[in-house]
This record gives sequence, structure tokens and C-alpha cells, in this order.
Amino acid sequence: QVQFHESGGGSAQPGESLRVSCEASTVPNGRFEMGWYRQAPGKQRDMVASIASDSAIPDYGDFVKGRFLLSRGPSQRHIELQMNNLQPDDTAVYYCAMKTWSNIYWGQGTQVTVSS
Repeated sequence: QVQFHESGGGSAQPGESLRVSCEASTVPNGRFEMGWYRQAPGKQRDMVASIASDSAIPDYGDFVKGRFLLSRGPSQRHIELQMNNLQPDDTAVYYCAMKTWSNIYWGQGTQVTVSS
């Protein structure tokens, strides 16, 4: 079982920035992906940004449009998502997640609210 320590998030006005961080309790021996997903009320959960353990290049959801940056380090267990130029549509619960070949593990989520 993987557990996560999520931090960051909170409230911002349109155009401002926030950062969310996630540290996993452990990582598997094989390939895995670690990233952030988000879910707004009444909507499906979408991938925001994710990076594979054997890659240095993150994948981003189409809606990110160059505004967010996912970084990894200082270990494979730690990722950070820098969110710039936030908009009201970015309001959601943001979940840290780890996908292995057989499972997906979810953090408990952190709220991001963007409003003026």
C-alpha cells in the first residue's frame, strides 16, 4: 500500500500561482507513473500532469496549455506541480496518484480554489 503526503493548494485569484507537492511513502521496483489528477464537482477526474519513473518528460492534460510545470525530486518519491496563471476553471480537488502495472494509488486530495 502506498500512502501520500500532499501539501500546498489553497485559494488564489485569477492569474495567480499555487504549488502542490506530493511525497509517496514508497515506490515499486518496476516502472511506475506519478502525477496529479483533478476533479471538479460533478465532473470526471482528469489527469493534470504525470511523469513515468523512466522518463524525464512529463505529460500534461490539454487544458494545462503551458501554464503548469511538473517537477520531480529530490527523489523518485517526490513531485511538485507549479500552477501559474490559474483560472476559475482550475478550481477542483487535486489528487496525487501513483500508477503501477497492476494498481493505482490515490492521495486524499487537496483543494484548489480560484476566484476573484
